[in-house]
Amino acid sequence: MSIVEESDTDGHDRFSSLRLGGLDWDRFPLRLFMVGNARFWDPQAIDYSADAADWADAERRAATHLIARSCADEEAAIGTVRPFHATMTAEGRFGDEMYLSQLSFEKAKHTEGLRLWMDSVGLTEDLNPLVTTNPHQRRLVGEELPTTLDAMLADRSPETQIRALVTTFLVVQGALAVTGHLSRQYMCMTFGIMPGMRSLSRFIADDERRHQAWAAFSCRRLLAADPALWSVIGDEMNSRMPTALDLVGWTCAQAEMAALHFDAAAAVRYTADCAQRRLEVIGAARDDRPDHIEYDPSPLMVEDSIGEDDNTFFDG
Repeated sequence: MSIVEESDTDGHDRFSSLRLGGLDWDRFPLRLFMVGNARFWDPQAIDYSADAADWADAERRAATHLIARSCADEEAAIGTVRPFHATMTAEGRFGDEMYLSQLSFEKAKHTEGLRLWMDSVGLTEDLNPLVTTNPHQRRLVGEELPTTLDAMLADRSPETQIRALVTTFLVVQGALAVTGHLSRQYMCMTFGIMPGMRSLSRFIADDERRHQAWAAFSCRRLLAADPALWSVIGDEMNSRMPTALDLVGWTCAQAEMAALHFDAAAAVRYTADCAQRRLEVIGAARDDRPDHIEYDPSPLMVEDSIGEDDNTFFDG
């Protein structure tokens, strides 16, 4: 006699992890989940002790602006995951739920690491004005992003999901995070300073690339099912990206990055190039099958390629 008896309920007590055959670890979201586990890092294990004495006035001003911008982005991003998590739950995509739980944890960990760095170097004053006075921040992150996410809570259609994925990940987290990482990397590498910030930025950038890979995968599976959504992706990118790039330019100007001989225009071009590479792998899904998309590693391969380019900013 089997120790397992079939439930006569409507199925709401059934668990994905207990189903016949278990979890399919080859599906893309679970692959990302396992990669993230394998690359776990602890913000409290990073040595920030040398960083406080490692800057002159120009570097201090730039680092303060850049770190405030990044910390605000990471804290805000924790809340943006919730609508996606709710949508994956409603659609029964347990592997995506697992990965998004990890993604949310990593955002909290990034916030921890950035706050620990600020504490270690004595940046304990209120830094909110460095972020909230940015007019492009107020428009994109304060107005447009919440509106897009709220729409998904009321309407989980593929079109609404696509808009939220593009705005949240490819634009807000992609464009802003990439330029922030590159700016900090440049400063640390060029002047041979702040090893703690350099290590922290490298860990965060690695996590962020997996977040982008999940967003690209999610766009790809929706696009494979309905190629007409490609125009929605283009419209959303064209609508949001100019504001994001204006936000980057404003931050670099306020941080006086030009005084450090930092080429903000080159960073913006690189950000746009990364976005284009992600769009190319997303667009390829128009000619693919949804069942193949679930196992295709292409989004992670693109991010690994971007990571190799990013490392030139770390290693010279």
